[in-house]
Amino acid sequence: MADDDEPVDDDAVAAEWAAMAEEDGGDQEEMAAEWEAMAGDEGGEEAAEDDGAGGPSPGRVLDQNEIDSLLGFDGDGDGGEMTGIHALINTALVSYERLPMLDIVFDRMVRMMSTSLRNFTSDNIEVSLDNITSVRFGDYLNSIPLPAMLAVFRAEEWDNYGLMTIDSSLIYSIVDVLLGGRRGTAAMRIEGRPYTTIEQTLVERMISVILKDMCGAFEPLSPVNFTFDRLETNPRFATIARPPNAAVLVKLRVDMEDRGGRCELLFPYATLEPVRELLLQRFMGEKFGRDSIWETHLATELWRANVDLQAVMDEVTMNLRDVMNFEVGQTIMFNKTPRDDIILKCGDIPMVSGSIGRSGQHVAVQIRQTAERLKAQRPEG
Repeated sequence: MADDDEPVDDDAVAAEWAAMAEEDGGDQEEMAAEWEAMAGDEGGEEAAEDDGAGGPSPGRVLDQNEIDSLLGFDGDGDGGEMTGIHALINTALVSYERLPMLDIVFDRMVRMMSTSLRNFTSDNIEVSLDNITSVRFGDYLNSIPLPAMLAVFRAEEWDNYGLMTIDSSLIYSIVDVLLGGRRGTAAMRIEGRPYTTIEQTLVERMISVILKDMCGAFEPLSPVNFTFDRLETNPRFATIARPPNAAVLVKLRVDMEDRGGRCELLFPYATLEPVRELLLQRFMGEKFGRDSIWETHLATELWRANVDLQAVMDEVTMNLRDVMNFEVGQTIMFNKTPRDDIILKCGDIPMVSGSIGRSGQHVAVQIRQTAERLKAQRPEG
């Protein structure tokens, strides 16, 4: 340290401070480079973790999981429900009209089935309606859990087919009940084997009972006879419509104390087309645009309506030139005589015909033919 009396060398002090600044600057540059490297590593890890939400980092190739996430797949690889773009496209393609009357028909069928299946099995059975949805026929066939029995039935009056699916739980429950199985014990299931002839025969009897109840449920709406066609265990052999075709799926639940299963009914829209107008009704007996009270009032008032009748003696076809050259006092010749009949018209429609005469001070017409005879005598075309 220099004394106070000693003069300070400004150049020496400046050189000393410059050397210290160069040393500190080098250290700071090294520290900045180190921090930049650490930030780059953490940013890369965060970008890899946030790709699903914030998008991929630029300059990097996407892997398959990231592509599936962007397209809306669930990404779990189990073939579950898809969302995003794929779900939006499917929603637009599976948008079908709702048929309100089907809810009433199958609610009636559920009540009838509860009674019929109780008499059929001599057991306490409860039948419930889960839901009624619209599906594609091909998607439904691919979603059927196997093993199962698929009954193809025919609607005689509608000239088309429907499909009934009985799952394995209901099959074993019905077989166990009909063959005298004890109550309170679950039905024994032996998976991986084809159904025996006895099991198929018992299930066919139950299907006949269900089809009979379905005929009774549709009876108030439109009489139809559902007949059993064939029983299949492979969905490929139960194809009754094209895979993209729309269909109505009705899911029923059959409970027998501690056992039971599901029964599903599938109606392609082509099968229901003959009664589509009836199924669009909101309640039983609805009439589209018709009111019996108004119809009766209108018919009563029509009988009191006044109409104008014109007595046409004869008609002659002439050229427009001759008509324009008519003069006062000119005579027009007709092909009628005083004894020929004349026609009385209402507008352009002939009503009656008769002979002309006189009644007091009035000209009168004696009716000889009605409109039906005039129409029969009129030449066609």
